[in-house]
Amino acid sequence: MDRLKHITLVVPVVAALVGVGVIAFWVASVSVEDVEARVPGLDLRGTVGSAGDLVASGEPELLAGDGKPADIPGSWPWFRGARWDNIGESTPPLARQWPAEGPRKLWSVDLGEGFASPAVQNGRVFLLDYDRARRRDVLRCLSLADGKTIWSYSYPVVVKRSHGMSRTVPALWEKLVLTLGPKCHVLCVDSATGARRWAIDLVEQYGAKVPEWYAGQCPLIDRGRAILAPAGPDALVIAVDMATGQVVWKTPNPLGWKMTHASVMPMDYGGKRSYVYCGTGGVAGVSADDGRILWSTTDWKITIATVPSPVCTSDGRIFLCGGYNAGAVMLQLSGPGDRPTVQTAFRLKASQFGATQHTPILYRDHLYGIREKDRELVCLDLAGQQRWHSGSEHRFGSGPFMIADGMIFALDDDGVLTLAEAKPAGYTQLAQAKVLEGPDAWGPLTLVAGRLLVRDLNKMTCLDVRKP
Repeated sequence: MDRLKHITLVVPVVAALVGVGVIAFWVASVSVEDVEARVPGLDLRGTVGSAGDLVASGEPELLAGDGKPADIPGSWPWFRGARWDNIGESTPPLARQWPAEGPRKLWSVDLGEGFASPAVQNGRVFLLDYDRARRRDVLRCLSLADGKTIWSYSYPVVVKRSHGMSRTVPALWEKLVLTLGPKCHVLCVDSATGARRWAIDLVEQYGAKVPEWYAGQCPLIDRGRAILAPAGPDALVIAVDMATGQVVWKTPNPLGWKMTHASVMPMDYGGKRSYVYCGTGGVAGVSADDGRILWSTTDWKITIATVPSPVCTSDGRIFLCGGYNAGAVMLQLSGPGDRPTVQTAFRLKASQFGATQHTPILYRDHLYGIREKDRELVCLDLAGQQRWHSGSEHRFGSGPFMIADGMIFALDDDGVLTLAEAKPAGYTQLAQAKVLEGPDAWGPLTLVAGRLLVRDLNKMTCLDVRKP
């Protein structure tokens, strides 16, 4: 029973407000050129749900608010930031100390239950929320200046309460926003207006199976293509042209792997670009050019839930970790980039390192993460040797963390934010303050122009962490 309780309480996370005036029910979604072949679920209208679930009915809806885009530079375009490494920009310089009450709170907004976090670009904050009362996924566009709604786009879908609903981070490309909802609905809209461009239902069209606790996969955009892992019978990974919504290539799924909560990560090795994905049966690297499988291994798989994403190094190493006593493993690629071989370099027991929810950060040839066993912050070298741990007096639960300006920002379950040095010499705490009420402050952190966006189960807050 204790094990069952642990499983049901620790929920995968990985991987935005009600508008004021009604523009119109979404006209473009019922136009002849937009509906196309009328594949069920393709345009996210009518009744939307998964097999065996209740369904919600209604039309997609675009609403306008009175918010305005902020005149603030910088961006956080997708999950784990511009370089997919969860390392934020150090400009402007960030404060190394805070007053007793913590960083100044610039604004806060109430949200539906969940752990989804925002992407930011051109002074706009994009968040995929869930409106439980209206049974709708809601893509919210807010002002970075004050959190006011610029627009919101919603579509009907029933998401039963299961430790919150929303999970993922949007991805931004040029003038488009891409989201992947809890029931595997993919939506692309115009970032300035919210106008719908295209949509894909990964369950209806690719046979994806919605993971327990809902989809946690954050969409990847690379080379003008959306890279998604439906892990259906005929497609492990697909590439979709962002401008048109047309599928460019599909990766076969001969072993029948299913979708996990992990996100697809890009990797460069041997002069070749590839995408690394952890399915239910193992890990694979697929070609960015045509989607063919370059390598795969069954040496890493987690029975209960695969949540952290791959951490890829420039010399062909891939660090993978998980919770539920899974531990960690380091893979090593060798040989030419277009047909590499993969071997397991080393394994770590759960007592050494394992992570339930958040992906470790590779920073200056060291790995920083929160260890599942004791919820301590840990620094490892690339041989898997522990350099330090934060100690029993510094525990962080299942919360998120990031690195910026040489410092670690770590948020615990109850909304306490800690600032520490990101150095392998030892754990040095610089500042600490409670910045959210909690509970379950599990959403990934977002940093733009010295503004840190944090969230718990019900609220998102923007903090000013700039150096005075």
